[in-house]
Amino acid sequence: MRRTLASPALMALATISAAFFTFNSTAWAQEQPAAPLSLRPARAPERRAAEVRVVETRAPEPRGASDELAIKARMNQWTVGLAAGLPDGGFVRFASEMARTMDDGDNMRLIPMVTRGTTSNIADLLYLRGVDVAITYADAFDFYAKQAGLSNINDRIRYVLRFFISDVHIYARDEFKTLQDLKGQKVAIGTSGVAAAHTGPLIFRRLGIDIEPVAVGGPVALEKLHKGEIAAMVYVASKPGELFAGKKADPGFHFVPVPYTQQFSDFYYPTSIKADTYPGLVAPDTAVETIAVPSVLAVYNWKPGSDRADRVNRFVDTLFSNLARLQQPPFHPGWKDLNLDAQVPGWQRYPYVETVLERMKKEADIGLPPAATGSLTQQERFEAFLASQAKAPPSKAEKEELYRSFLEWSRKRQK
Repeated sequence: MRRTLASPALMALATISAAFFTFNSTAWAQEQPAAPLSLRPARAPERRAAEVRVVETRAPEPRGASDELAIKARMNQWTVGLAAGLPDGGFVRFASEMARTMDDGDNMRLIPMVTRGTTSNIADLLYLRGVDVAITYADAFDFYAKQAGLSNINDRIRYVLRFFISDVHIYARDEFKTLQDLKGQKVAIGTSGVAAAHTGPLIFRRLGIDIEPVAVGGPVALEKLHKGEIAAMVYVASKPGELFAGKKADPGFHFVPVPYTQQFSDFYYPTSIKADTYPGLVAPDTAVETIAVPSVLAVYNWKPGSDRADRVNRFVDTLFSNLARLQQPPFHPGWKDLNLDAQVPGWQRYPYVETVLERMKKEADIGLPPAATGSLTQQERFEAFLASQAKAPPSKAEKEELYRSFLEWSRKRQK
């Protein structure tokens, strides 16, 4: 067998060719854009018989700075930031459902934000960049108007809708019969950011009752109450509150009355905790008087004609045109309880809302289907319900309480 030896010149040429091919392949690979990452498992390359195809990959044309500025302007034009609340709070769900329903591409994008709580949402609305909408409680104005010294708060912030009404529950040991009995006692007011942490101390402060606040809430506060470590606890929630719903008789403990007095006429409604709400905790045919605080969908009152005002106006338009959809499953049942005409004590309404409501009423008058007019049909049923009563309610507060009774009556009829 004969072996042929390559000449030195031929070997040198082969070495140079291999080096040149390796260099060019590496450089070519570095010039190509990186392939996008994929979450799919890699597949083994398919075997091809007889032929090998060469696929050319062309690098994308570089995007100009003017193109990116146009994209940035388009994405921000109708984007609205919404200060929602704590991650485990009820407001976050409402905000998330609004964002999902109102999404209209570049025409409207709502971005819900997890914040430090309902009271701080007012500060976010006042000072945080990109926030034009917030959910809070009506009595949050008390802190900013009286303690922070913002006397013009009513002009700067307005409300769009009144959301659900939350009732003040003060649950205590039987030895404490009145709020005055809690003077100097340890009272759980909830953790920072929750409604009770603001409303609870405010109630006692307005009545001139000094308490020792304890920053715990929910089941932890209830456990401390049963152990005798605290005298009472404050819990703010829409009836029936999850903490007390379905709770069996609890000997030695009761709800302390919160009388509706002049001190609470600015932001609150009079209401009561009834036996049919908590049958295990309230005696049959009795009720414990208390106060309720409304939650509010608020917006910053930008100067009419400004870019931010146009953005808020489009938010209002988009929200009201989607209310009928939000009142259907799988969205929160609380959307069905909206009273579009409801006022918020101590607040002024955002002017553009009245324009939208008038337009919706006119559309209802010309026979558009109920889905196009939000919950006005429910409001009309309520007005008919009021007309059927023996006498008209003498005050707005009683009308609000009657409206809540009407909603409960309506739900029972649907079952």
